Amino acid sequence: MHTRRSPRRSRIGVTLVSLAVLLVPACSSGGAATTASPAVAQAALAALPQATPSALAPYYGQKLGWRECGVPGFECATLKAPLDYAHPGEGDIRLAVARKKATGPGKRLGSLLVNPGGPGGSAVGYLQQYAGIGYPAEVRARYDMVAVDPRGVARSEPVRCLDGRDMDAYTQTDVTPDDQRETGQLVAAYKKFAEGCGSRSPRLLRHLSTVETARDMDVLRAVLGDRRLTYVGASYGTFLGATYAGLFPDRVGRLVLDGAMDPSLPARRLNLDQTAGFETAFRSFAKDCVRRPGCPLGNEAGEVGTNLKAFFKKLDARPIPAGDGDGRRLGESLATTGVIAAMYDESTWERLREALTSAIEKRDGAGLLALADSYYERDAGGGYANLMFANAAVNCLDLPAAFDGPDQVREALPAFRKASPVFGEGLAWSSLNCAYWPVAPTGEARRIEARGAAPIVVVGTTRDPATPYRWARSLSRQLSSARLLTYDGDGHTAYGRGSVCIDATINAYLLRGTPPTNGKRCS
Repeated sequence: MHTRRSPRRSRIGVTLVSLAVLLVPACSSGGAATTASPAVAQAALAALPQATPSALAPYYGQKLGWRECGVPGFECATLKAPLDYAHPGEGDIRLAVARKKATGPGKRLGSLLVNPGGPGGSAVGYLQQYAGIGYPAEVRARYDMVAVDPRGVARSEPVRCLDGRDMDAYTQTDVTPDDQRETGQLVAAYKKFAEGCGSRSPRLLRHLSTVETARDMDVLRAVLGDRRLTYVGASYGTFLGATYAGLFPDRVGRLVLDGAMDPSLPARRLNLDQTAGFETAFRSFAKDCVRRPGCPLGNEAGEVGTNLKAFFKKLDARPIPAGDGDGRRLGESLATTGVIAAMYDESTWERLREALTSAIEKRDGAGLLALADSYYERDAGGGYANLMFANAAVNCLDLPAAFDGPDQVREALPAFRKASPVFGEGLAWSSLNCAYWPVAPTGEARRIEARGAAPIVVVGTTRDPATPYRWARSLSRQLSSARLLTYDGDGHTAYGRGSVCIDATINAYLLRGTPPTNGKRCS
């Protein structure tokens, strides 16, 4: 069972470079029995007052106690924030922060906060495994590289929902139900997941919204001693960064929003657009596959999707062995997730071809199962990181649900199948998860204008599977100071993925404050 998340960079193998988890199930966001309108939202996110409320002064004035944290070159600390910003006296939440100090040479420019997306991706893990060591040397020389795990994520009081065995069952649930019995099983799986979250994290679940996380970022900005926020966010991290800009436009420094989301869209439209995005990426994969010897899905690009669907149908009827020590077999749901996982980064296409060849020709599902496990962040011992739990928790709080029941999904199936003949049906049913969420949504789809903000660079990739290019164009039109930077290419997000033009443009902005001309294109 895939989960709508937000977008990310290479999710396979190492910890993702940039999380995109808008995948339908989770990323649908929403609340119980609330139906999202297909219309685009008209209301804009309102800025908060510039003066810091006196009740928040202790948080803004706190001192971080930096300590070693087991990763050479990095320091860690704990940031306190109010669990509920409307009632800051009713308890704190403790957030994990990490940094790597500017290496020099050159004058230090301040802190550069990074977020890989999700929602649910560990920003601390991303910093320690990628950004703090893999960002351009000239950027790391001038900035303290900083990350905070968002509330409810990884090291920051993580939300939990199911144990490993129950998650195994959840991820294998059939999301293309053929009859009422299978529909009932899917609904029961969503309810069990939601009930698990509600019983394990009842109080926390009400305070995991993107708005609250953006406010946490402003507390961290102040505590770090920065007058303005400098930030690079990928995938869902663009929604977080744009939300920050909308709430605190006067505190915007240099913001890069890479793999942009469109905050003006309701959940159903977001999911439909992302479904089309995965179809676009899959067609690029299909063209690449048939150009290479031994493509397991045919010799013509036009037949690749049809043959993959036929393979999924066979798996739906009869899962195949996957060499799994816990007895899991590769069925339609896990196979679909494995293919979707490989759409995030074209460098994974060779691995996908090999996995499909083994599954189709040798009835060995191990390769596709490994891709699916990477997507779900399942470890070899059968445990899961809290990515999927936090993903659903944030999405279901940020927006009203895409659908309020199976009947609405069935009505929408033609549109989803049109958007993606290969993935549409499964992604439509995956969008139902938030209908059963135990906490009502607190957010809604809104334009973000951030009037008065310094220039913000919005980056879009033309064939991005998880954050379709149209979202970048839309966000750049909403933000009053946006500069749209386009990467004509494949994969999810653009910075640090091999385009000299993209990297040089963003580096110039981060280091010299020089934004690109609006509409600049790179390849």
